[in-house]
Parts: sequence; structure tokens; C-alpha cells
Amino acid sequence: MKVSKLAANLVGSEIVKIGNEVNDLKAKGADIANLTIGDLNANLYPIPQRLKEEIQKAYQNNLTNYPPANGLLSLRKAVAEDVKKRYHLGYSPDDILIAGGSRPLIYATYKVIVDEGDKVIYPIPSWNNNHYAYLTNAQKIEVQTSVEHNFLPTADDLRPHLKDAVLLAICSPLNPTGTMFSKEQLTEICELVLEENKRRGEDEKPLYIMYDQIYALLTFGSEHFNPVSLFPELKDYTIFIDGTSKSFAATGVRVGWSFGPRTIIDKMKSLLTHVGAWAPKPEQEAVGVFLQQTNEVNDFVDGFKSKISESLSFLHNAIQQMKAKGFAVESIQPMGALYLTIKLDYLGKIKPDGHTIENSTDLVFYLINEAGVALVPFSAFGNSREMPWFRASAGGLSLDEIKAMLPRLETALEKLT
Repeated sequence: MKVSKLAANLVGSEIVKIGNEVNDLKAKGADIANLTIGDLNANLYPIPQRLKEEIQKAYQNNLTNYPPANGLLSLRKAVAEDVKKRYHLGYSPDDILIAGGSRPLIYATYKVIVDEGDKVIYPIPSWNNNHYAYLTNAQKIEVQTSVEHNFLPTADDLRPHLKDAVLLAICSPLNPTGTMFSKEQLTEICELVLEENKRRGEDEKPLYIMYDQIYALLTFGSEHFNPVSLFPELKDYTIFIDGTSKSFAATGVRVGWSFGPRTIIDKMKSLLTHVGAWAPKPEQEAVGVFLQQTNEVNDFVDGFKSKISESLSFLHNAIQQMKAKGFAVESIQPMGALYLTIKLDYLGKIKPDGHTIENSTDLVFYLINEAGVALVPFSAFGNSREMPWFRASAGGLSLDEIKAMLPRLETALEKLT
């Protein structure tokens, strides 16, 4: 059967492919330590009790009809107040758009700003920008980053590509690496964007920043920075992506928000009215109530990120101990989010069956079958399959499960020659 050119050339998610393999093996009784998904085991990491109670209350009160297209006013007011308290940023409720998680908001940002053939810049590794660029027929400019800079782009990396670009997509803390911008790194990038927009004429489309800070509250000892706090004049050019899914362990609650220039936000709202990507009304009502309980929010986040940080730090230290034993491994100190960046330098090695580990995907499936350990290669985030770096997500496992899988990982790597 014939389909559209867009559909014919869509590339499926490598993370989903790995996840399907893991689920198939688990269904057959295999013990798999699943470090692939950027999700949370809700039994280990339940949502805040107040949020749960408010969701239940909203359903009991029959708040089950359509929400307003841009989100409940009560929630938009609560987001505006929270943004003001946390980041000292002044956005009115009309500058805020609510949607069913952050994905529709990222898609809408691309669709509202990017015309076919427009240049979009993003670092690799980064989550899903390659797919959003494809869906908008953008000319994608993928900027390679390095371990020396924690896989974050520098101003020098970006400078050669800014001319004529319309969107710079950046994220901190970063999925997949769990690293984050320092004040100096982000300042230098923001200065480049301001210089580029000053250079452009009034008839030219400006260069916008899409700033994904969905993990902003999950930081481990480092301060989170954003473009508009550093440079208020960037308010006209910055679209923020944020929401509940990560910081409140509420991935299935599906309440995200974007805030930025009203012209852009209004167009995003209009676009999403045709997509129907609204967050459910009861969940919106509940989040609006919970956000106003600042002390409860902070207490929950502090406890949640303490547990996540403990798991990530343990895994990082374990990888460093493996390195000390002579294993060809490395990891980067986790700074935020749910992730640890791990290097497993075993490409080109021979498996016990005589076959060669040709690329990172081969190594992933070898470890699933041989060690019961599932990771995501950076090739799922735009890098080549010859790159031996991987994302480990700690949200789906207990600390005891992480401890139990490490001897299996060592044994499987020892079998490679």
C-alpha cells in the first residue's frame, strides 16, 4: 500500500526497539536490569501524595469535559507564580501554554518557527531533535559535542552554524547525558544568539532558542541556569519547555507547559487545537493546586532527587571501580536528570560465539542476552553506531537491583576478547 513520503521515510525509535526486546525476554522469565527508558518505576517513585489526592478529587467533581485550548487558567496562573518564585521570570498566564506533556510542545515549537528547508541547530547527542527536524522538513545542523565538555555544545561549536538558522534547540540538564550547562557555557551561547539577532534585518526571521528544562528541578549540587535569567532581552526569542513528568515522577500524568513570546505561544496554541494534545482536565486542576504548595513541592523534589542521585552515584562509582580493575569503561559524574553517561569501549571485540561486536547496537543486544543489562547507545540520540557511549537511566530500578546487575555486567564484558 502507498503511504505519504513522510510516513515512508519515518525512522522508528531505537529505544523502543531495545525496549521491545527487553519486554519479550522478561515475558519469557528473563531477569533484565532495564536501564533504557527515561521513565520511573511508579512503585519505587510514586507521584506526590497531594497531587494524587487532587487528581482523584477532580475526577470525583466530574471535571472531565474539555479544558480550554491553552490550559486551565488556574494552572497557568500557578505556573506563572512558580516561574516567578523559582527563576525570577515574569510571564503572564497568557504567555503560558499547557499540553499533554512536553512532546506536543516541542513539536509545536518546531512547526510554528520552522519552514521547509530552514536551518535548525542542535547538539548530538540530544533527545529526538533529529526526528522533529525530519517531521518539519528542516535542514538539520547536528553539532558534534565532546566528552571534554560533558557532551554539551560550546559557543565555539555553534558559532560557524548560526547564520540563517531559525532555531537552536538546547536542553539542560541534558537527556541523555545527565550533564548540565555551567553559567559560563550558557552565557557564551546566549551572547552568540543576541549578536546574530542584532545582525539580522527586520524582514528576517530571528534565531529562536528552544530551551528544554524538563529536568530543571532534578539537579545534584549544581545550579540550573536559563537564557532569560541571564539575558532578559532574550525573552523575545526563547521558548521554554517544562512540566511535571520528570521532576514530580509523573510521566503518565501528562501535564507539560511552555512559556515564551506571546506571538509564538498563541500560534502554538492554534496549532495544537487541531492536534488535540490537551492535558486531561482533572490532571491540570490537580497540578494547579499542587504547584501552589511550594513547601510540599520542594520537599517532594528533594526526597525524590536524593534517591535518584544515590542510585546514579552508586552506578558511577561502580563503573569507576571497574575501570580501576582494568575494564575498558568510563563514566561522567552525574549532575542532574535520571541518567548516567557510560563508555563501554568494546566495539570490535569477539563474542563467545565467535561473532564480532561491530557497533554499539551489537553490544547492547549482547549485554541484554548475556548479562541481563539493557542500555541505550548514543546512536539513539543522533551519534554514529561506532561511538561506544551509552545512556543508563536509573528511574526504573531500585538500588538493590542496580547492585545485583553489576557482577553480571563484569562477567559478560570479561567474555569479550
